[in-house]
This record gives sequence, C-alpha cells and structure tokens, in this order.
Amino acid sequence: MIETFRNIFKIHELRKRILFTVMILGIERIGTHIVTPGIDAAALAAGFSNLGNTLFGLYDLFAGGAFQKAAIFGLGIMPYISASIIIQLLGAVIPFFQKLQKEGEEGRKKIMQYTRYGTLFISAMQALGVAIFLESIPSAVPVPGISFKLMTMISMTSGTMLIMWLGEQIDDRGIGNGISLIIFIGIIARLPAAIMDEFQQFSVGQRGLLAEILLVALALVIIYFVVLLTQGTRKIPVQYAKRVVGRKVYGGVNTHFPMKVNTAGVMPIIFAQAIMFVPSTVLSFLPSDSDFALTLQGLFSMDSWFYWLFYGLIIVFFTYFYTAIALNPVEVADNLKKQGGFIPGVRPGKKTSEFLDRILTRITLPSSIFLAIVAIVPAMLAKWANIPFSLASFFGGTGLLIIVGVALDFLQQVESQLFMRHYDGFMKSGKIRGRRG
Repeated sequence: MIETFRNIFKIHELRKRILFTVMILGIERIGTHIVTPGIDAAALAAGFSNLGNTLFGLYDLFAGGAFQKAAIFGLGIMPYISASIIIQLLGAVIPFFQKLQKEGEEGRKKIMQYTRYGTLFISAMQALGVAIFLESIPSAVPVPGISFKLMTMISMTSGTMLIMWLGEQIDDRGIGNGISLIIFIGIIARLPAAIMDEFQQFSVGQRGLLAEILLVALALVIIYFVVLLTQGTRKIPVQYAKRVVGRKVYGGVNTHFPMKVNTAGVMPIIFAQAIMFVPSTVLSFLPSDSDFALTLQGLFSMDSWFYWLFYGLIIVFFTYFYTAIALNPVEVADNLKKQGGFIPGVRPGKKTSEFLDRILTRITLPSSIFLAIVAIVPAMLAKWANIPFSLASFFGGTGLLIIVGVALDFLQQVESQLFMRHYDGFMKSGKIRGRRG
C-alpha cells in the first residue's frame, strides 16, 4: 500500500490531478462555512435543533452541513441533481430529449446545457423558499424583507452554480466524478464529530470495549456487502456473427454483456427518504398537541416498525422504477441486433429484449431487498443499540452507499492511471473493476 502511494506521486500527471482535486474540494468546504448575509447564526442554530429528521435534514446531508448554517453553499449540489434527474426522466417520455440522448457527444453537450439552465432555475426557486423559511425562524433574520430575500437568492444561487462549476473542473482537470466527490466529502466531514461523540460515550462508561469492537466488526461486514452489491454484475454471454468485408473478417467474437445487480444505485434510497421525510416536515409546521400530529408522529417515527416496513417497500418500488428508466432492454436488444450480436439460444429482437427483461427483474429483487435492509439498519441501531444517529447513519443508508460507490470509482480511476504506466495499483489481484491486469 505504501509503495502504491509512492507510485501515485511519482507520476507527474496523476499527482497534479490528485492535488488539483484536493484543492477544489478544499475550496468547496470553505464555502460551506461562509454564512449568507443578514443571518443571526446563534438563533439559526437553535431553530435547526429539531429539524434533523425532516426533509431539511436530508438536504443538509447532501449540502455537507452547509444548509443548517445558511451558508452560500447552503443549497449544495441538490439543484443540479434534481435538474439531472428531471432531464433523465424527460428523456424517457419526450421524443426531443430521446433524440438528444442518441446524438452522441453533441447531444450530450446540449443535454448538459439544458441541465445547467434547469439548475439555475431550480436553485433560484429553492433559494427563495429558503429565505422565506429562514424568516420564519424566530430572530434568525434580524432585518427580514425583500432585500434579504433577494440577497439570499443571489448568494445561494451563485453558490450552487459555483459548486457545479467546481465539479466540472474536477471532471476535466482532476480525477474522479466531481459532483460525486463533492457529495462524498460533505458526508465524510460529519464523521469526525460522530466518532468523537461515540468516544465520549465510551470514556464515561456508557458503552464497553466489547460493544465498540462489535460495532467496528458490524461496520466492516456491512461495507463488505455494500461493495459486493455495488460491484456485482450478471454476465450475459454475447456472440457476434462473422462478416467478411473485402479481405478482412469482422466479428466472430465471444464476449459478454455486464448487467449490474444494482443498476439503480443510491437513487431509490434518496427518493424514498424524500417521501418518508414529508410527514416529519409537515409535522414540524403543525400544533404539537393535535391528534393528527400525534398519530403522524407515532407512525412515522424512525423507531417505528411501520416506518421501517413502509420505507422498505418504497425502496423496493423505486429500485424497480429507476432500473426501468436507467436500462431499457428493448434498446439494448436493438443495439445488439444492429451490431450483429446475439445471445446464444435466444432469437434477436423481441425474444432478446424479453430475455434481458426477465433477468433484470430477477436480479433487481435481491438488490432492492438488500438496499431496503441497508437503509433501515441505522434506525435499528439507533433504537436497539442506543447509538447516536449521527454515527448510526454511517452504518447504512444513503451516506454509506455514496461513500462506498464514490470511493470505488475513485480507486478505479487511480488504478487505470497506474496500470497505463505499468505500476502496481491498490489491488494486485486486479479485483477492482476497471483494471485489466
């Protein structure tokens, strides 16, 4: 491992890319601490004390803690993600966007341009909503009014566009996926504080050494299975017919089509969390003594079995839903047919698409169930093991899946750079996907 890190810094281009990425991420973290003008920080902190399990808490997770500080980066990268998802969904139903998706690099550039416009509009609307929400917190905004709303809109919208630009700079001149790394570093920034809270509990005798060892072992086991889920693929054999053009023979190759076990990624949990936080968000605006509020609070409390069951079912549904959008068996079958490829024993065209759809349905079921379990684990640990939710959230849920996925992607890109220059990478056995050694 030490030799691998030495190899990384021996390569000038790779060293330059990594240092550039670190610099950009450092700039992003600085922006999460610059408070929007016109905010009373102390009053704001008191107002956010009970919003952790609401939609605002989810938003703050992706903003790296900047939302609860009302920082200029308070909206984080969520407007960009929302715009990307909307464009992707439109591509499944509107012919104009379907055509752009098939135009190659030119189409990708146009889609990116529309995504930027969407990000600008969404962030401006969300910034206005945030300004109105901040004014509703007692004493958080000493001088409310149109000037404060306008300043908040300009500050936070500019912050989001800057984050988007920083992510694109990492894509072009750094290493790794810029947007994913920005979300990753925001989640990781919470880890030291969570570990310190746990250490304090251990130091005062609230948790023993054996319990801490079991927690570390549990974390390693969960991470292991999350890596398996993230990297798991079903290899479908594909053959290409021989074609003779002049004196050259094309095709006649046996290969495989890799179908990811978890095609949907982390998106089902994000969608499900957003839906599950709606009742808690509504509850924060209702009188605490109303019967409706008390019933809602009991059903959608994070330690309620109803919450776990409903949450899990929504994740299963969204896993199938997002998988259907991300991978179209009919389109894959058509592309195979055009390229002269076929699956042995399956007729090209409709039969191939039905075969792929059947396999996709079967491998998505265990994937969706495992995603549901991973998402529920933090709430179970918080209830049964009395672990602070700030630490329990690293044992599963959105945060862990993003951390593992981004870390693996980063390692793959570093491995590729090392392999191209004939250096050993992190995994000499070549088990990390993307390395050909």
